[in-house]
Amino acid sequence: MKHILGLAAIAAMMGVTAPALADVKTGVDAWQQGDYAKAIAEWRPLAQGGDPDAQFNLGQAYKLGRGVPSDLNVALDWYRKAAQQGHLRAEDNLALLMFQQGDRAAAIPYLQRASARGEPRAQYIVGTALFNGDLIGKDWVRAYALMTRASASGLPQAATSLEQMDKYIPEDQRRQGLALAASLEKGDKGTTLASASPPPARSAPSAVRTTELPPSTPSQPVTLPPRPVVKPAPVAPRPAPQVAVAKPAPARPAPTVAAPSASGGWRVQLGAFGEEGRARALWSQLAKKVGGLSAYQPYLVKAGAVTRLQAGPIASSADAARLCGAIKAAGSDCMPRKM
Repeated sequence: MKHILGLAAIAAMMGVTAPALADVKTGVDAWQQGDYAKAIAEWRPLAQGGDPDAQFNLGQAYKLGRGVPSDLNVALDWYRKAAQQGHLRAEDNLALLMFQQGDRAAAIPYLQRASARGEPRAQYIVGTALFNGDLIGKDWVRAYALMTRASASGLPQAATSLEQMDKYIPEDQRRQGLALAASLEKGDKGTTLASASPPPARSAPSAVRTTELPPSTPSQPVTLPPRPVVKPAPVAPRPAPQVAVAKPAPARPAPTVAAPSASGGWRVQLGAFGEEGRARALWSQLAKKVGGLSAYQPYLVKAGAVTRLQAGPIASSADAARLCGAIKAAGSDCMPRKM
């Protein structure tokens, strides 16, 4: 039987994130200034001496081909060394790159752990595998839950897959999946995400900050085969991430936004969903997290089978950009739209 979300097709669209570490700051400063060779010279002896943060950054450099020739095998090796020391972001990147390189079976345990930590692309892949029964046991309830979480994070491929899953998964199982997704959002550590639960990973040795990456967008529509098959569309490549350093900062209050305009020509778009209920749920979440957002009017804009969630009216593009900044700071995607 054909698979509903072909795992081989997913591998081509996967990218990785790029956190950075405070204890390699000299190299990070050089990296940010474009002096990649100096950054590598700073990190390499630390990495060879066993520093997992430097190992992770070297993995990033070899993946991106900055300061060194691009070599995904060397990148995998550095990611693996850092991950073996409990560097969680290195393990996430290791999982995604292994999968992208075709080592799908070996990547699955790492992807399961990354999925449990909330990595949306890992949730997308594991949800695919659970739906198809590919590499791990078939479980449509868990598949729907993980795909729902990945879609809520703003991953367009997951939203497309949910629309197609809706055609095959019975309503009672979809409801169970939504309930499971809600428990995952609340951090229910007792929930098993896959048939074969992998061992827990150790915590990373130091705090990191992940570079924000915009979600990929499908470049052509998905064609649904006659049997239960959901194939994700090809996607545009993600912008190259950058290494950046983060120092512990005092907790800041929830972001706030300016008052809405009575007759503005702008809105901000918060996502696109296959079910209107998911759009309403996201609005309820964001209205509680972003101070002042509830003063704006939510718009549910229909476009075929997709419901776009927008907020407005907003007076100017600058105000829309500021509103998007507050929404992104709360951990959600946002895009200004001229009406």
